[in-house]
Amino acid sequence: MTKPISYADAGVDIDAATRATDRIKQLAKQTFNAQTLSEIGSFGGMFDGAFPKLKQPVLVASADGVGTKLKIAFLAGVHNTVGRDLVNHCVNDILVQGARPLFFLDYIATGKLLPDVVAAIVEGVAQGAKENGCVLLGGETAEMPDFYADGEYDVAGFIVGVVDKSKIIDGKQIVAGDILLALPSVGLHTNGYSLARKLFFEVAGHDVNTRLDELKMTVAEALLQPHVSYLKPLDGLLDSGMIKGLAHITGGGLTDNVPRILPSGTAVEIEKSSWPVLPIFELMQKIGNVAENEMYRTFNMGVGMVIVISQSDAGVIKSHFQDRSEQFYEIGRVIEGERCVKLI
Repeated sequence: MTKPISYADAGVDIDAATRATDRIKQLAKQTFNAQTLSEIGSFGGMFDGAFPKLKQPVLVASADGVGTKLKIAFLAGVHNTVGRDLVNHCVNDILVQGARPLFFLDYIATGKLLPDVVAAIVEGVAQGAKENGCVLLGGETAEMPDFYADGEYDVAGFIVGVVDKSKIIDGKQIVAGDILLALPSVGLHTNGYSLARKLFFEVAGHDVNTRLDELKMTVAEALLQPHVSYLKPLDGLLDSGMIKGLAHITGGGLTDNVPRILPSGTAVEIEKSSWPVLPIFELMQKIGNVAENEMYRTFNMGVGMVIVISQSDAGVIKSHFQDRSEQFYEIGRVIEGERCVKLI
């Protein structure tokens, strides 16, 4: 008689999925607020869409991943930081239009589901959600045997936020003479990791545990530095009408992201010496003899968010950051041109 075949024999462990879900429920519940109308485990997450303080609420949505930064997490065995990176990245992507986050959904896929690893990932997601006042409303954990290498997984995030229509930040009012301020990054954030891994592991011959004297930390510690959320530094300015444009510096660096918010007929000049380039970027450029233009279109180079404002509002906005002990740099200005960045 043929032995009965179960789902577990095909590589899918339903019991492990149940254990992971039980832990996820506890983590997600810590992010719930009065607008949360459903529990984790429902087929769909429900969120109260009444916004009495907004005249014309506009929903803003975005989706993203962490990219090959995950490879560093696999090698280092550190899984509780990439979820926070994911949330912060998505928060910044809707923040540039003036939206504040409402709720977040995550997707985790792996070959073999390990409850402790999944719980660690979601721990990071929940931490990021709480820090941004965002509800972790639901998600999906998929076990897909033979699809991912042992010990590997992928994560993606989906965010929905809201902004009053009259407060949308879209860059349309940017004109020549406006100035650019920058809020600093603390590392690579979630972009450029394929080149970074090649430089550190293949060219330099390091591993994740190699201590880098120039950075006073290991390769893993340097590459797992968090993706920063700029919601709190910008809170209090988003509704002021003084911010003309915001650019989240992700894949494509300064040269490709700033033009995304520029109206026709404008360009920007950015002074390269106007902010401190992080040592990790200088080290990578040295390791691989990487061309300067390649560095600036691959990495954020120490700038996580660019803010475009009128010169007349500069004093108020700079005081806002100074009062909150937030670092910022004046890095350039808007000029006439056709939606490009000139590094000077």
